Amino acid sequence: MSENRNYVAAIQMASGPNVSANLALADQLISDAVERGAGLVVLPENFAFMGEHAKDSCALREADGEGPLQDYLSQTARRHGVWLVGGTIPLAAQSNDKVRAACLVFNDQGERVARYDKMHLFDVNLVETQERYSESEVIEPGGETVAVDSPFGKLGIAICYDLRFPELFRQLLDKGMQIICLPASFTAITGKAHWETLVRARAIENLSYVVAAAQGGFHINGRETHGHSMIVDPWGTILAQAPGGTGFICHPLDLDYQATTRRNFPTIDHRKIRCS
Repeated sequence: MSENRNYVAAIQMASGPNVSANLALADQLISDAVERGAGLVVLPENFAFMGEHAKDSCALREADGEGPLQDYLSQTARRHGVWLVGGTIPLAAQSNDKVRAACLVFNDQGERVARYDKMHLFDVNLVETQERYSESEVIEPGGETVAVDSPFGKLGIAICYDLRFPELFRQLLDKGMQIICLPASFTAITGKAHWETLVRARAIENLSYVVAAAQGGFHINGRETHGHSMIVDPWGTILAQAPGGTGFICHPLDLDYQATTRRNFPTIDHRKIRCS
């Protein structure tokens, strides 16, 4: 195992309906990333399960604080000695027929240190491919932004469609965010059009690192996801990028470089309009 653990990693998967297979693959990819020196690992959205129908995730819904998926994340973080941003898993919602798409963060002792529930829901029609998505039929949105201290810097958590709403990231910036952790599952068509542009824009405008872990490949429900997981620096430079398919990317972060960039190019301090 590498002695240098200031690396961060983004895991890329093409998850299917077999939970055990998805978890085994995620564990192997995390292990490989740790061997490369990763001390912080970000899993993609829906890493544990992508079924034929959106409603299928309700069968996996867990109460907050207990359940096999939460146990898996805790035990995996502890076993590998890694900080783990756990993609999304379905947790109980106020409505019995919906879930919260929750991103849980665990420290290297396996202790949960943060929970963020996906706020912006993907309700769109993609005319070009005749795809329709209505996440609000299954997912109950969250309402709070989350930033958490870590040995790597302050992590701001967002999920997939959140990427299109810059005001969320401004609020995270006001909470001290240095690193954006973004589990995602962009469609092939929207990913090709906007993924790189949006990831780099969020990095540039907030002078923040972005660790974006995506689904990438073909899924049993007929969906194709874009992949191209990315690690981007505060200047918008792509430090690492994955193609389609399964794998991981890994790269060190340099908070001194970030601090120098923010000091020499103080766009954050020049803001005239603040989010309420």
